[in-house]
Amino acid sequence: MTRNSSQESSGFDPPPDLPSNHGGRSIVLVGLMGAGKTAVGRRLAQALGLPFVDTDHEVEAAAGYSVSEIFQRFGEPAFRDVERRVIRRLLDGPRIVLATGGGAFMDRETRAVIRSTGLSIWIRAPLPLLLKRVAGRTHRPLLMSGDPVQILQGLIDLRHPFYAEADIVIDSRDEPVDSMARRLTEAVLAHEPPLRVPVELTGGGYDVVIGSGLLARAGGLLAPVLPQRRAIIVTDRIVAGLHLATLKGGLETAGFTTGTVEIEPGEASKSVEGWTELVDHLLGRGVERRTAIVALGGGVVGDLAGFAAAATLRGLPFVQVPTTLLAQVDSSVGGKTGINTRHGKNLIGAFHQPRIVLADTDVLATLPPRELRAGYAEIVKAGLIGDAAFYEWCEAHGAGVVGGNRADQAEAIRRACAFKASVVGDDEREERANDGRALLNLGHTFAHALEAEVGYGGELLHGEAVAIGLGLAFGLSARLGHCAPEDGVRVRAHLEAVGLPADLRMLNRVFSAERLIAHMRRDKKMRDGTLHFVLVRGIGQAFTTGDVPPEAVTEVLREAGCREP
Repeated sequence: MTRNSSQESSGFDPPPDLPSNHGGRSIVLVGLMGAGKTAVGRRLAQALGLPFVDTDHEVEAAAGYSVSEIFQRFGEPAFRDVERRVIRRLLDGPRIVLATGGGAFMDRETRAVIRSTGLSIWIRAPLPLLLKRVAGRTHRPLLMSGDPVQILQGLIDLRHPFYAEADIVIDSRDEPVDSMARRLTEAVLAHEPPLRVPVELTGGGYDVVIGSGLLARAGGLLAPVLPQRRAIIVTDRIVAGLHLATLKGGLETAGFTTGTVEIEPGEASKSVEGWTELVDHLLGRGVERRTAIVALGGGVVGDLAGFAAAATLRGLPFVQVPTTLLAQVDSSVGGKTGINTRHGKNLIGAFHQPRIVLADTDVLATLPPRELRAGYAEIVKAGLIGDAAFYEWCEAHGAGVVGGNRADQAEAIRRACAFKASVVGDDEREERANDGRALLNLGHTFAHALEAEVGYGGELLHGEAVAIGLGLAFGLSARLGHCAPEDGVRVRAHLEAVGLPADLRMLNRVFSAERLIAHMRRDKKMRDGTLHFVLVRGIGQAFTTGDVPPEAVTEVLREAGCREP
């Protein structure tokens, strides 16, 4: 194999240590002819201490003909086939900087290979700069058939949406090569790839992608997992004002055509009437079975849009782009969708898994502190169910999560989603008689009863209800002798320390134990007329049971401040 390693001096410092988060991947440069891939690639390789390889040179060596001759003798399909095999071979070898031909990234298989084994960088250049750089070149087959302006503009329109799938995008300027190479080197060294949590299911799976700037890159992240570059974004009026433009821009950069349906914020939209109106909007937009529904918002938007996607045309591709911490760690993962009725929460719905979840940590900066704290309750819940070490991490880092520390937030989201993914993968549709996915309802029997009693107008957020429910679940477990009372004291102390309500008395109202138990009996977790609970034998040791005396539930509620039934 020919290795084109530039030896000319460029004034760079000694090669730096490459970030370990790149995982030993080769660096792959993509872009149109004239973008500067070869010239800049040589300097980048020198700066990083890696060999530089030009795909076209390797293709010519493998075929025994020049690129122009291959096009003339055998046609473009034959050239792409050789190119594809050469790129696969190169990326299977030692780490390199690889400059690809302008059309290489158009091939779906080649993109998949680069995505799995390389760090791709799109060098994006404007048309005037491209024209200046390719003027007078006679070895470019695609430029020899007509007006270069029209040809290059056509290639921009055709190829840029695919180049947008690259991991890094850097704009080429009319500047010295060394200057461009320095910017590219800095971008490589600073690049933080998003975290990915796989959700593995029997019929396939998807990734939860966690990181900064994901909305602006949404098109490149969604395109590989969707059947069509058309999407209808469902969002609410408040989220639309904050994030819709960024998401639409990210989708349209990758060639998506988009439409938007806005709903009113709040649980009131998650109704039979709201669902019917949304489905009517989707059908009115002429959606096809390959058109994706993208939920941009919190749990209400995700649940409502997901159920509409599940039912419209018997199932549309669905994407979750959660904008609250609670939705990022809970409702967006696992495929539960649904709407409320006067009888209770989420009593109508379907399991409909997303194709991908984008958890952009940047959006958390726009959340009110109360919303952040509410989301944190679902993070703590994951540790309490089955990961005592994670709960200890929460005790150490919870203040950072609710206080806006990006690193703490990303790690909390990753660990909570990984835990939920493991549970969902083992019991996707909550069909196991004991434990399984039902464990994720720790604290929720109490929480849903509180929400039904208070109403869904915002007086009590779901995460706040869950926090109180967690304390009550530990209290009930201790009363029945399953765990030490000190466990509940420890949990409630931590919840209070991060600003969450951990006791019914903190809601400044008096509840009726009888009314709360009546709400529980209408809950989805009723089985054969018996109320089932998720209880604990200690922190990280949850289990499900139907063996709970009603009088024990009443007594726990009374001790928490409820009046007598």
